[in-house]
Amino acid sequence: MSTRKTRKRRPDDLRAEYDFGALAGGVRGKYLRPASAGTNVVLLDPDVARTFRDSRTVNEALRLLANLARGSARSGRTVRARHG
Repeated sequence: MSTRKTRKRRPDDLRAEYDFGALAGGVRGKYLRPASAGTNVVLLDPDVARTFRDSRTVNEALRLLANLARGSARSGRTVRARHG
């Protein structure tokens, strides 16, 4: 008994009119960098997502928080996170 697995040949399901020779010169990942430039995906916890339903409200809240943090840093005060 052989220990090699027998490979089943899959039928070629490509149509004859597909001309892969015409695709010469293609570049793998050509659009990856431009598509991902400037994209920053952040996953929100469910409770936070219920409060901030779209990117506009998330951005507004983060800008407010950033402005508050900058203001307190200028005044010399430190902001501590409170844990419940």
